[in-house]
Amino acid sequence: MKAAIFGKKLSGTVKAVASKSCAHRLLICAALADAPCTVEIAEISEDIAATARCLEALGATAERVEEGYRVTPADWNQVRECTLDCGESGSTLRFLLPLAARLPKGSKVRFTGRGRLPERPNTALIQAMRLHNASVSDDYLPLTVEGPISGGMYMLPGNVSSQFITGLLFTLPALPGTSYIRFTTNVESASYINLTISALRQFGVTINTAMGGYDIPGGQVFRSPGTAAAEGDWSNAAFWLTAKALGSGIEVTGLNEESVQGDSAVVRVLDSMRGPDGRLCGTRVDAADIPDLVPVLAVAATQAEGETVFVNAGRLRIKESDRLAAVCRCLTILGADIRETEDGLIVRGKTQLHGGTVPSFNDHRMVMSMAVAATVADGPVVIEDAGAVAKSYPAFFDDYAMLGGDVRLES
Repeated sequence: MKAAIFGKKLSGTVKAVASKSCAHRLLICAALADAPCTVEIAEISEDIAATARCLEALGATAERVEEGYRVTPADWNQVRECTLDCGESGSTLRFLLPLAARLPKGSKVRFTGRGRLPERPNTALIQAMRLHNASVSDDYLPLTVEGPISGGMYMLPGNVSSQFITGLLFTLPALPGTSYIRFTTNVESASYINLTISALRQFGVTINTAMGGYDIPGGQVFRSPGTAAAEGDWSNAAFWLTAKALGSGIEVTGLNEESVQGDSAVVRVLDSMRGPDGRLCGTRVDAADIPDLVPVLAVAATQAEGETVFVNAGRLRIKESDRLAAVCRCLTILGADIRETEDGLIVRGKTQLHGGTVPSFNDHRMVMSMAVAATVADGPVVIEDAGAVAKSYPAFFDDYAMLGGDVRLES
């Protein structure tokens, strides 16, 4: 699907979609719980559906209801052999890898995926699992996991993927004895780990912060709260908030200003880019905890006076696309002055963006970022493979049009 967007400012009110990050975590907690739980998720994206599908393969029931999903927990002792199709969802894969190894001896769980997921590295997590009795056939998809995994001391780098830590935090509380996670490097994306701990707390699970990591008491039971709601998503709201900073009259509702979601920092970053006269100005953006915001903030930087430097964003090279290369190419096509560094971007503004045809790299965040860029372009922006938005925000173009955007979709 192509999306042709004829540049104009947007106007109106849009409600934030449900947080994909929250939804993944609540669904998994519900599948581990002692009783059924309704997980309220206002909108279901492809990634959320992938997690629900995999939990059903593991023996849980994830029934679609009006509110989201009604989850009946799995009987983990009954699973013997199954295949988990993770689609393109890195969260689904990394969160469930350790859980699959929690199954009884003799169980085999095969993981598959598509898109760039088979290329994305899992080595640090898999090495840690192997050191604790789990058998994993390969470091990349497709792979097969056999358990049972054991608790104990887990040493992991903190700057590779917070998803590795989350997978262990789901798994270790139910194992016998106290387990420990310790970081061998500085932690990046710590807010996503905090989001996991918040979800676990809703299900009665205790994670203790310790020097250099976490202590996880064993033998814990996940207690169903009956209902758990995924809050509004700051990651996807960031596209509307950036469009607003670029002159669109948009208001976003349904966001928790006290949220532990790291991407709520978009408000702070956009404020830091605003000079005394209200115009956008270049700045330095440390993306260590907010890598997913870089593509759309780079769009904002093209309209800022002076130079904006993005640093500590190297992990973007192993996302759904190499997002540093992708955003650089797309914005260059539209007339921006932008270049890559090893772990970031340098954007010089202010530049007038022009129309043009840009690839999406099959990356939902690239599609939405280029749609924001179209609001300040002087000609139509055509986005190839725009259907990639279904990964996290299937109704994005519906909302874009509702806000007055002139968008034409072509199969």
